Formats: sequence, C-alpha cells, structure tokens
Amino acid sequence: MDDFRLSTPRLEACFIFCAGQTFFEGAIFVADRHHSALLAIWISLISNIVLTILKIVAGLLLASPVLLADGVHNAGDIIATVAALTSSMVSKKPADEDHPYGHGKAEVVASAFVAVVLVLAALWIGYQSIGALFQPPGEENWLALGAAAISLVWKQALYVYTIKVGKAANSKSVLATAYDHLADVYASLAAVIGIGIGLLGDRFHWEWAAYGDPVAGIVVSLLVLKLAYEMGRDSIDILMERNVSAEKLAHYEALLLTDENVKRIDRVRAREHGHYIIVDIRVGIPNDYTIQQGHDISKQLKKLIMDYDPDVVEVMIHLNPWEAGENTAK
Repeated sequence: MDDFRLSTPRLEACFIFCAGQTFFEGAIFVADRHHSALLAIWISLISNIVLTILKIVAGLLLASPVLLADGVHNAGDIIATVAALTSSMVSKKPADEDHPYGHGKAEVVASAFVAVVLVLAALWIGYQSIGALFQPPGEENWLALGAAAISLVWKQALYVYTIKVGKAANSKSVLATAYDHLADVYASLAAVIGIGIGLLGDRFHWEWAAYGDPVAGIVVSLLVLKLAYEMGRDSIDILMERNVSAEKLAHYEALLLTDENVKRIDRVRAREHGHYIIVDIRVGIPNDYTIQQGHDISKQLKKLIMDYDPDVVEVMIHLNPWEAGENTAK
C-alpha cells in the first residue's frame, strides 16, 4: 500500500481518503424505496397463496392435470417469495461492525435462490408435459380455461407492477419476484393455449389438438429455463463483484474530469451490493496541495458521483500525487 504521511501538510505521497457523506447518510435515500419494494413482495406473496389454493382446488374438482401442475408450481412460488421477502428485510439492516458495507447482497442471494426454484419449476413442467404426450388425452372444459385465464391476467398484472417497483427501487429481490411472475405468465399462457386448443379440437374433431397442452408446456419449460439462467448468471456476477456497465463507468470518469483539480484518472471501479452501488476511484491531483485541499476535492468528487447516480451510497477515493509536467488523462 502507498505511504500515507500525516507528518506534512503537503501531499508528498499517495493516500487513501474517503470524504463527504458517510455510508449511512447515503443509505437513507434507498431506505425509502424499500417500503414500496416490501409492499410489492407482500402483495406477491398473498397473491401466490390465493392462486395456489384456487388452482389446486380447481384442478382437483375439474380433474384438470394442467391446473393441478400449475398449482404445484405456484406452491414453489410461495417459497421463492418468502425468500425474497426475508432477504429484502435483511438488506434494509444498516451496516455494522461485521458487515461494514451493509447487507445489500442478501437480495442477490435470494435472487439466486429464486433462479434455482425456477429451474426446478421448468423441469417439473417439462416432465409433466412430456409424460402427457404418452398418456390418453384428458377432456378439457370451459371452467378450467376460465381459471387459467384468470391466473394469466392476474400474474401479468403482478409482473408489470413488480418489475416497475423493482427497477425504481433497484431491488434484486423484487426483480426476482417479478421474473418469477413472468414465468407464471408463461405457464398460464400455455395452459390457456393448451386448454383452448383442446376445446377447439373437441368441437371440430381435431385429434392432434388433444396434445396442444403438453406441447405448449414443453415450450414454456424451455422459456422458464432461459429466464432462470439469466437470473442466475446475473446473481453470480454480482456476488463475484463484477464491475458495473462500461457505460456507467465512463459517465463516472467524465464527471471526475469536470473538476479542474483532477489531473489524472488512475482507476475507476464500481460494484453492485444488492440494491446499491459502491464506487472506488483513484485520481491524481497536484502533489503540492495540502491535506485540507485534498479533503475538499474528495468531498466534491464524491458529491458529483452521488448526485449523478442515486444508487451510489459510498464513494471511496484514493488520491495520488501528480507533478507538473506529467501527462494528464484528460
């Protein structure tokens, strides 16, 4: 690590300095957004419980294997939503001695868990659909179609609502819940299409139509697997502390260069920590500046980045000495 000399008022060596707002002050902003995130997850949980009961009861009463399988799938959604709710509550906890950067990654862990649940759901749907191809086709009815249609509309509304809240709050747990709803939209759409084709087949005597439901189920299982893969990959990237997008880093660098005291940019890094971002920068400033001047520059640079990106709750600044005549990184 570079020397950090407090014995001189001049910047004779490199030093690490974090100035301006503290992590706790930055976290106040995201705390308000968590209320809407928690509400969205609670609504999703209650909806999943109601839909699970309705689908399983309707599947048993109407002897509809499609609705029964969808109801079992919804039961898995309850587990996933509880995990999302728990992680969202944990992520709200402030930083402490053991977790100085906060608990934001609890949401990422929940997102990874939901991805696993989706994989299991996709395998379940695929297994049931393939098995249905080798069994005598069941008799479809309009009540089963109505139940599937209600589930489709309900889940689509939940997806639109939760994806909006998740993006606004930058909440990984709410986004995971939203994608879980999207998987249910696929499943319910397959049920509507499959049952609808079956009813048309009964009316027009299309023998092939009896297998529309399982074929649609196989397609849905592939779509859900793709969704789970994307969710899981994103969660792993965050847990491995992948850099934020190159575009966002470029914006950070552009902001730093607007300060005439910044003569060189040595490094800019940033990582997502759940629903917030932590930025780490190293810049060169004239080596004859005092520590007070360095403090003021650090404070200004931190304000620039946090004003630009409300998701940033901490900016760690390392000031390096720059001598007149050196190349600048303008």
